[in-house]
Amino acid sequence: MTTDNKKGSAVRRHRFSRMASLASLATRVAGGMLTEGARQLAQGNRPKAKDLLLTPDNARRITGQLAQLRGAAMKVGQLLSMDAGDLLPPELAAILARLRADASPMPPRQLVKVLEQELGPDWQQHFAQFGFNSMAAASIGQVHRAHADDGRPLAVKIQYPGIGASIDSDVDNVVTLLNISGLIPASVDYRELLFEAKRQLHAEADYELEARQLGTFANLLADDNDFALPQVDARLSTPRLLTMSYMEGCPIEQLEDHPQEVRDRAVGLLFALLFRELFEFRLVQTDPNFANYLYQPQSGRLVLLDFGATRAYPATISDGYRRLFTAALQQDTAGIEQALSQIGFFSRDIIPAQRQAVVNMVQLACEPVRNDAHYDFGNSDLAGRLRDAGTRLSMEQDYWHTPPADALFLHRKIGGLYLLASRLKANINLHRLLQPHLGSQV
Repeated sequence: MTTDNKKGSAVRRHRFSRMASLASLATRVAGGMLTEGARQLAQGNRPKAKDLLLTPDNARRITGQLAQLRGAAMKVGQLLSMDAGDLLPPELAAILARLRADASPMPPRQLVKVLEQELGPDWQQHFAQFGFNSMAAASIGQVHRAHADDGRPLAVKIQYPGIGASIDSDVDNVVTLLNISGLIPASVDYRELLFEAKRQLHAEADYELEARQLGTFANLLADDNDFALPQVDARLSTPRLLTMSYMEGCPIEQLEDHPQEVRDRAVGLLFALLFRELFEFRLVQTDPNFANYLYQPQSGRLVLLDFGATRAYPATISDGYRRLFTAALQQDTAGIEQALSQIGFFSRDIIPAQRQAVVNMVQLACEPVRNDAHYDFGNSDLAGRLRDAGTRLSMEQDYWHTPPADALFLHRKIGGLYLLASRLKANINLHRLLQPHLGSQV
């Protein structure tokens, strides 16, 4: 979620108005392409179609419109942008990535209507104070600071009106827009990805489900003093409104100014938690957004927020990743291929060179955990090398595919933690954190 420094804009609730907005967007983008094409031709250039689409003006048109619609129209761009190396050209990924931090809050009048619908016309009696300026706004909803009638500080997460009902059509409409662009190869079969994106978005729009997932994690981490989680106020929660205890803490990216040992400990705790989620809980919070974590300087605890993107992993997938990490650490190419097949990769025939390129990418991604030594994320260019390897795989070797949904969501989370580790210049021994989950073979 992003801090709200923007003027509110009403969320379009009805399917046809949302579809009309996307149609209008396509028209304006096409008009921008014609204008830019004429300018280029007048200069004696013969531009490619994608170069005309991916102009700064069109980038602003696309991200601006999707941010106004919020919901699935914005979220599908965020989901697709997280896997650019495997699915999308980097130019389009750059446009979509801007959506991660570009949400507009609801105006007060619309906000009050939502509160009346969820808590009744006398909703104000439940609060001693309610802040109308949102603390944060994202694709599904926004968060407000409040105080309960007994004085307890609260965080109230309020869903945008009509978002749940618009998910399926919004996803389909955005994909239609991307198809028109010609930037997604016709050979890419992304039906499973779209199905999983819709399923995930419906889950994230169910705040009662998120409340249960938050309770599950609270129980799983009840004896772990390194983490703190908010408590749900069930009396003031509905499927579209989630009220929780307000958690103090500073944004985790602000640890950039803290001592090295503080940064290393925070990043190490998040990686250790991810390994527990995948191999012990088989329940992973897959959203890599930095805003999901706060740091409490006095206690040294990490606050975990937002469990809407929690995903259960079957034993076969969890075991597949255990085998994958084990084989990668042992430089066992055959073992990596077998593990990838178990996870769901290589579901169609590919040539040996493509298969080897995927194996090479896995080995590259495992670089930080390969050796029993500290890995200096601050001085690593791993992210760039992974991006380049993914681009070469899809562009030069023509290996366009959609990865298994379980892998896609997990890789988003791992990639997000790598990015955080790089930003905080963490220097940690990930091998030692991972090894207990792999058994005695490594």
